[in-house]
Amino acid sequence: MKARQKKTMLEYRAYEQIESYLKGEMPAEERAAFEALLHTDARLAEQVREHRQLLQTMRSFGQRQALKQQLNRIHNDLEAESIPASPAGWRVFRNRHFQTIAIAASVSLISVFGTLWSVQQLKTPVRQQTARYVELRREVERLKKAQTAIINGINDASKPAPRPATFSGTGFAISSDGFLVTSSHVVEGADSVLIENEAGEKFKVTEVYRDEIHDLSILQVTDTTFQTFGNLPYTFKTEESDLGEEVYTLGFPREDMVFGEGSLSSSTGFEGDTTAYQISIPLNPGNSGGPLLDDKGNLIGIISGKQAGQEGASFAIKSAYLLQIISELPPALAPINTDIPKNNTISGQSRPQQLKKLRNYIFVVKVYN
Repeated sequence: MKARQKKTMLEYRAYEQIESYLKGEMPAEERAAFEALLHTDARLAEQVREHRQLLQTMRSFGQRQALKQQLNRIHNDLEAESIPASPAGWRVFRNRHFQTIAIAASVSLISVFGTLWSVQQLKTPVRQQTARYVELRREVERLKKAQTAIINGINDASKPAPRPATFSGTGFAISSDGFLVTSSHVVEGADSVLIENEAGEKFKVTEVYRDEIHDLSILQVTDTTFQTFGNLPYTFKTEESDLGEEVYTLGFPREDMVFGEGSLSSSTGFEGDTTAYQISIPLNPGNSGGPLLDDKGNLIGIISGKQAGQEGASFAIKSAYLLQIISELPPALAPINTDIPKNNTISGQSRPQQLKKLRNYIFVVKVYN
């Protein structure tokens, strides 16, 4: 009986020393002697390792309890304070609670990982720890993604949803220094206008000239990041194109660029309009303002629209008329005329090669009201 009590007292004193050592409360000389003993006494070293893991587990449990209390307080605050529906109210709510929720999520991640790791270390043999570690890492990654989603959800909820474009059409560059043309009905009544090409380049533009009679508008890039469109690969045809000539267009009747081809059906437009062609290309509203090109890649017109009630009949304003408008622009816009492309660099190339060169000069025109 006395031997058992003595053994119990020795074990109790050993654990006192281990705890003092792990908490950093052991005097320097005693600590040095204790560490020397650890190198020679494998059983004592194992007890220190197990006690350290036990303390870590208890500490993690305490963090989880504190987190639970913190989340309960947040939950009570949310019940007491209704979340405002307006963006301004959301900003106030977010500023008040964002830091608390972010910290709580981080503490949750750390404490869960710490607890799971410590418990697994106590229960799992060394040979199985690697497999358990991989499993825990996956769990932690899942928790991290959930935490990020929560925080992003709070951020997104405080921002007003982006306005969708109310209408879109097509436009194309007429000079390297930021001028484009489109149909005037595309940008009519717009509060703001953006253009975007297939490469994903976006620029803000403003209307600088409008010809409502012939449904043409000239736009200018006003985005400070814009430098140049580069040398345009096409030029503008000044003479009349022949009846039956093969023609094609590129435009945005949907989000992706669409190619269409056909022929010149008439050398005049709707009701004999001599400033336009009639073409046999099936078109949709988003094609308005797109370029009409001949087989050599010369720009011969600007897609205008379809005749109501006449299926398959579409029209394009002649490029010669566009050049006439440009030559008569006010003095402030006169420099456009000097920057009009003079050389066609896609003539003689196959159609697919022509299209590859044209894509970055043709834009979807997005209108916001």
